[in-house]
This record gives sequence, structure tokens and C-alpha cells, in this order.
Amino acid sequence: MSYLYEKAPNPSTGLRLHLNENTGGCSPAVLEAIRRLTATDMSLYPDYTGTIAAAAARFGVPSSHLLLTNGLDEGILAASLAAVRFGSRSAPEALVVVPAFDMQAACADIAGARVVEVPLRNDFAFPLEEVLGRMSDETAIVFLTTPNNPTGISIPLDDIFRIAAAAPAAIIFVDEAYADFSGVTLLSDPRLGQHQNIVVGRTFAKAYGMAALRCGALVAAPETLAPISRVLPPYSLNVAAAAGLRAALADTAYFDWYLAQTRESKRLLYGALERLGVPYWTSDANFVLARFGADTRRVCDELLAKGIYVRDRSKNYGCEGCVRITTGIVAHTKACIDSLEEVLCGAR
Repeated sequence: MSYLYEKAPNPSTGLRLHLNENTGGCSPAVLEAIRRLTATDMSLYPDYTGTIAAAAARFGVPSSHLLLTNGLDEGILAASLAAVRFGSRSAPEALVVVPAFDMQAACADIAGARVVEVPLRNDFAFPLEEVLGRMSDETAIVFLTTPNNPTGISIPLDDIFRIAAAAPAAIIFVDEAYADFSGVTLLSDPRLGQHQNIVVGRTFAKAYGMAALRCGALVAAPETLAPISRVLPPYSLNVAAAAGLRAALADTAYFDWYLAQTRESKRLLYGALERLGVPYWTSDANFVLARFGADTRRVCDELLAKGIYVRDRSKNYGCEGCVRITTGIVAHTKACIDSLEEVLCGAR
């Protein structure tokens, strides 16, 4: 079986609430930083020293514990390749808790690992005992996503540390793409230093609005990052991304403003879904998963006709009849709610 990333439509117009993007765009400081780049800056290979220091400071870790990547996707691929290429297993396995971000299984598969899927429990509870039971001497890498995509539900940190302790020779890759919204991260937990096999993946695409600039980071002990850095190209982050990232990290006011927008958007969407009688899951991320059941295809199509993109997640394990809706700028969420009420109430 091969695993592929399912690329959703990428329209240039309309209200894009289907890709978990920052619907407000990046900080104006990012654009200014890019405008200040000179012709000489463009002609030289970039120096990442300042950008690494800024990102490490933001995460509260030493610079030696951080690698910049071309989006978190590259970090997932590099970790997968390192786990398979530099391990001593005869038949390496990658354990993925599903539903999950498609790139995890896709990257593990292309790296040569056998993908082992462990499904979430009923109502998307984290399956700790099932994960522990499926690990073996062939487990090269374990992918954990917190908050989960597409459910928005976080994994208890105690569970992550139990998994890391049970498989000290495997990479435990913790995808924290949405941790900015949850406010909970392994990076602030003092127990992280006791588990050298944990790699934390972060992205600046979501809360910082830099998806198109492709900025990500891996955080781990230097000895854990060393084989991963061998897989990465030396200049995978372009000079505009490096300069823009420093500016984004410095503009904490804009960052805080956007997080406040997402919190209010979720509150508004929860209220609307409750009024409409649509079940949903409380989310720690910048999106909400709701179950529209038999109405799913019609809801997506009719919202699309109104220029609003949402994501049908019915193909994901346990998500039949579910739609994921990005909760970003409040005005965008209100527009989605108005259209959603027209679609559902009109049909009734």
C-alpha cells in the first residue's frame, strides 16, 4: 500500500476555511522585512544565525536544539528518512495514530518504513495502551499530533512521555503544528530533557501566517538532531523566509491578536453549531470538526457555491460525515456562520 498526500483545492479567490491557514495574513512586519532585502542579500546564501536564535528564544530552548526546515513537511520527511536510514532495524516500522496529517504516513512510506496505523478510540480519545501494544523492536518512528488534525483534541503530555520511555531507541515525533493555539507544548515541560528520543515539530504557517514562505522547525537534543541534519539540504530556507520569520517572531502583538481572533471565532462557531443541532468537538487548534452526517456533501457544495471553502474529512478514519472549518478572523467566521445557517435552515 502506498500513502499519498491528498492535496485540497487551492483557489486564489473565495473564503478559504479548509486548509487551517491564518485567514488574516502575516504580520505587516514580515512584509517590511522582505522589502528591506537588497540585491546582495538575494545573491548570497543566507545566514540563519539570527533566525535560529530568534526561534530558539521564542520556544525557550538553546539554539543548538533547533533546526530550521522548509515548512514542517520537510521536517517530517527528514525525520522519517533519518529514522530508517540510520537505524539498525531489518524491517523498520512507522507508527501513525490516525486520523492524522497525511504527510506523516506519506513521508514514512517513501522513506522505506512499513506504516502501522493505530486508530483513535471512540469519540477520538487517545489510544495510549493500543500505541504501547503495537510498538516493537522494529518501530523506528512514532508520529503523535497534538492538537490532533483534524479533531483538534490534544494528547495528554503524560501519555507522550510514557510512549517515549517505552521506545527509547525510536524517534518519537510530536507534531505541534497547532500548539500555538492550545498554549500547551512539550517544550515548556521539564521532563522533556529526560527523553532524548523526542523530536518536536513546529510550524510558522498557522499562527504566524507564513504558509507560503515555508517556515518550520524541529526541536530536540543535539545528538538526536544530528542524523536528521544530515538529511536536510544546507540552505533549505530561502532568504525571504529567514528574514520574514525574524520579523514575525518579534511582532508579539500581532501574534497575540490573531490568537484572540481564533478563540472568539471558535466560541461563535460552537454557538452556531449548537443552535443548528450539529454535533462538534471542542478544539484546541484553529479549526473545528463538526459532524453533518448525510448533509455533509450538500453543505460543502452549497457553501462552495457561496465562495466559502470548508474541508470534507469523511475519508479520514472515524470522520465519516465530518467537516473541518478553519476558525480565524472573526469577520470570516461570521460570514461562514451566516451562510451555514442559510444552507441548513433553508433546507429544513
